[in-house]
Amino acid sequence: MTRECALLLPRVFAALADPRQPGSDDTCLEKLLDWFRNLTAFDPTVKLLQDNPCLTEFITAVLALPEPSPSILSFTLRLAGILAASENRFQHLQQEKLLVRLFGRDGPLNSAVWEDASVRSGWVEGVHSMMHHQPALHFLCNGGGIDVIFALQGDPSLFVASAASQLLVHMLTLSVESETTKPLSTKDCDWPACAQMIIKHIEDSLQSSSPSHIEQSLKLLTSLFGNCHATWTEVLWLGISKQIESFLMEETVQAQHMLANLLLKMAWSPVFCDTEGSFWALVTSALEHLTPIQAGPLAVGILRLYKCPQDVRIQALTVLLQPMDCILRAASQPLEYAGLLDESVSDPITVESLLSSRSSCASLLCQTLAHLEELLSLIHLPVDLPYTSLLRSLMTILQFCNGFLSPASPLGSTISQILINCFRVQRSALDVLAALSERKGCDTLMGSLFDVLLAYLESPNTSPTVLKKTFQATSKWLVRLQELSCSNNQRQQTEKILKDVFLVLQKHLCSPCWEVRDSSLEFLTVLIECLRDQDEFRQSLLSSEVPRLTENLLEDPESYVRASAVTAVGHLAFITYFAPESPVIGNQYNKESTVAKLQEILSTDSEGFPRRAVISIFTKWLRQGCTGQLEDTEQFVSKVIQTVEHDLDWEVRLGGLELVEVFCSQTICQLGLPKCPYAPVSSAVTSSIHQNESLQIFCRAKLFSFLFQSLCDCDKPVGQRACDILLGLRGDFYPISTLKDSQGTGDSPVGHGIAWLQRTLRQGSLAQNFPTDGGNGVDFQNPESMMLALGTVDLEELHDELNKSSDHVEKSPQSLLQDILATVGTIEENEADCY
Repeated sequence: MTRECALLLPRVFAALADPRQPGSDDTCLEKLLDWFRNLTAFDPTVKLLQDNPCLTEFITAVLALPEPSPSILSFTLRLAGILAASENRFQHLQQEKLLVRLFGRDGPLNSAVWEDASVRSGWVEGVHSMMHHQPALHFLCNGGGIDVIFALQGDPSLFVASAASQLLVHMLTLSVESETTKPLSTKDCDWPACAQMIIKHIEDSLQSSSPSHIEQSLKLLTSLFGNCHATWTEVLWLGISKQIESFLMEETVQAQHMLANLLLKMAWSPVFCDTEGSFWALVTSALEHLTPIQAGPLAVGILRLYKCPQDVRIQALTVLLQPMDCILRAASQPLEYAGLLDESVSDPITVESLLSSRSSCASLLCQTLAHLEELLSLIHLPVDLPYTSLLRSLMTILQFCNGFLSPASPLGSTISQILINCFRVQRSALDVLAALSERKGCDTLMGSLFDVLLAYLESPNTSPTVLKKTFQATSKWLVRLQELSCSNNQRQQTEKILKDVFLVLQKHLCSPCWEVRDSSLEFLTVLIECLRDQDEFRQSLLSSEVPRLTENLLEDPESYVRASAVTAVGHLAFITYFAPESPVIGNQYNKESTVAKLQEILSTDSEGFPRRAVISIFTKWLRQGCTGQLEDTEQFVSKVIQTVEHDLDWEVRLGGLELVEVFCSQTICQLGLPKCPYAPVSSAVTSSIHQNESLQIFCRAKLFSFLFQSLCDCDKPVGQRACDILLGLRGDFYPISTLKDSQGTGDSPVGHGIAWLQRTLRQGSLAQNFPTDGGNGVDFQNPESMMLALGTVDLEELHDELNKSSDHVEKSPQSLLQDILATVGTIEENEADCY
């Protein structure tokens, strides 16, 4: 603690303890507690309390108040807990009789202020903070505090109840691990006193007739098995497993929904996942007896495990796939194709009744689909899924939802009536469909799949959000289709599908709904990114009206659509202008015209999104070498820089700096400076020539005026990026060995100019938009002057300054203490550190 803070601290705590003062801001009190946590974390001695007697005086003063404010009392409890976290300070506070008055029965527990949830929360948090040593454990258990925690598990405040449960887990773990003299075993189990009290409470609660007490103990056990993987947890489990098992059989027990989470936490624990027999038998029983909605999360969690008995995995897979299997069976009677499950392991009656109910059908399907998507997102699946049947089931669900399927069975008719136009099931099914595109084994269903997708794309009843999901799934399956297009048959199928897709895309690009136009452009961009090298794709695209319609949308009234159109046009250019082979015959698009349109958007569009999109596309073009020879690129970059440097949107200016960075890197590579890993090794003379040439190019393009001015930008990310680029350029032009020799600027006019530049840059954003016309002795287009600036300006100092957080002064403890004093009105307004 600094001397300044030590001087402020007594005044701060005197003000906080004064009931006449207005209450301090809770945020400031939280920060004060954080500061004390840091102060006490690495110093377990009593020095902090001895050097700052105002701390114990503050606690005493608050306890003496007849009606302390709940906020200050809660703060006091939490502060005392932080101070008592070390055994030495705990004993010191005990001798002062402060802890018993705060956390014992004669403290806030029996006062009217205990009715305030913030006081109860402060009490629990204070106890949790001090619970790091045996004296604190014994203090609480012997003083009756543990009974208070048991009661707080059922607190009306969910935050307090949850904190009490977490505290009991922490105390049980601390008790067993600090007070046990020999490892606990099932045969010889001698629990420490505190652990014994908690375990007895758990057992009594589980055996009680109170649903709330049962739920509290199940929550506690779930947290314990999820966070503690010590071997003694198995000993605890063996004492309560029979009672837990009985809950599965008793339909009257309301806590069944919590059992799945408890068993899943245990399955992921190394203590239980390796055990044979009883635990996994209980998991299997849970999968059988819980409802499909309750068992779903347990099933998908089990299927993610690599260590799991095969019979349990089969049971989990049955639970997960049964709704999908029922959908297939409901669609046709008798079943035309193989189902997802063997009928011998499947009992579909419960699932069929849920799917037949309007209140549960969509919920069950959405949960199942979310779990399937979760599994399919894994790189390595621990279980084999029947992909072909799964795809067929997904297509059936989508057809039920849009009314394109007439089921033959009564169950199918009921499900189709429930699901018609059910957007959330459609969205979930399309998500799984997209994920399934990366799995093999679905190739035989390509034709049918695209029939379903095209039906959704063409239907006027498809909502904009479902259409967006359909686009995403279609793009993934089109990529998959291209991978399979080898034979003539498949090529013809691909050409037909692409033609149909572009026909429907043309319609959507003219939609009156801006969300539809926007997602159509995003879809087109994704397709070009993935398929631009495929002949069939390029021909289908360029023979359609899509490119013309896309370019028209550059003038859309909606800014989001204009931005997406810019991105799509930028990607189209890779096919129409930048492709190595000649464009398709009949291509009427003009490269210069498109570039001019995008530059016009960059300089005149009133919204930021389209301008950001333009600078992003220009950078992408530059990165991929699409802007022509070095001279053309220099002119292009220079024009873009002069446009973006005055842009009001900081993200556009930042994009301009990214463009500059790419240009610098490419120029240095092309001219062969030694730093470039791809450049040939050259002599010192050649290197010097190339160095001068690069500098001249950068000066002509007006890079340096943009970079140095960006150092003073009012938006820090811009300044940080500019500084990084300048540091990189200095590394290119100045080897480390020669940098020190360049530091002197002398009395030349250039030297005076560089000194002015250094002083100006130190002012930061106060000097933004400083003149760059050379009037101050700095010619930003003069290579010699810029070489001297790179070697002389203290870029490291600027880098450090720019990377400080904007509130680094206000974050200091001294500033925090001043803020608290200002809040309670004990120092003059002009002394307050306001931010």
